[in-house]
Amino acid sequence: MIKQAGRPRAADLEARNNNLIEKAGNLFLEMGYGKVSLELIAREAHVAVRTIYVKFGGKSGLFKAVLTANRDKFFTPQQMEADKRPLTVIIGEFSEHFLALITAPAALEIQRMVIAEARTTPEVAHSFFDAGPRQSREMLAQFFARPDIRAQLRDELPLDQLPTFLFNCIIGDQFSRFLFDPGAQPNEDVVARLHQRLALFYASVLKQN
Repeated sequence: MIKQAGRPRAADLEARNNNLIEKAGNLFLEMGYGKVSLELIAREAHVAVRTIYVKFGGKSGLFKAVLTANRDKFFTPQQMEADKRPLTVIIGEFSEHFLALITAPAALEIQRMVIAEARTTPEVAHSFFDAGPRQSREMLAQFFARPDIRAQLRDELPLDQLPTFLFNCIIGDQFSRFLFDPGAQPNEDVVARLHQRLALFYASVLKQN
């Protein structure tokens, strides 16, 4: 008697899903978002095009999954609204993880690709923003709005501007980030300069004792 194949195990399904995301990410980086078709991704990942639509809703959804997977390698969003450690510890840890994320080689290539194609392919810009900046800004906005955190901040601060202000302090020199290789700098120097910028952030937003 021939044993009929059962449903794939959860581990197998996860492996196939990860392979699809990895293949798609490599193609996006190699060819650019606009030049990659779902047919090509499906062929490289050995899946049906319908599978991509069912799992991700199409190419933009798959691109968001690529961005999320890349982010999770360096930074897993914490439940900042429930973290009871000192404000500077929470922000310092978040900032180090976020800087490592955005300066990783693959992340930089994705950002450059998005900038290059945003005008001709608006969906790539929207997908990138929704999967990255929007989620991070919303998480930080909720954190700064916590009553115990808000009590430590200057009363006149516009809370809606704090996430963007913090991101600018984390990122530092925008031009150097895209024009030069951040990996060429010793990591301890990068982290030290990050905390110098964070010191300026704290001096700007925290109440003075």
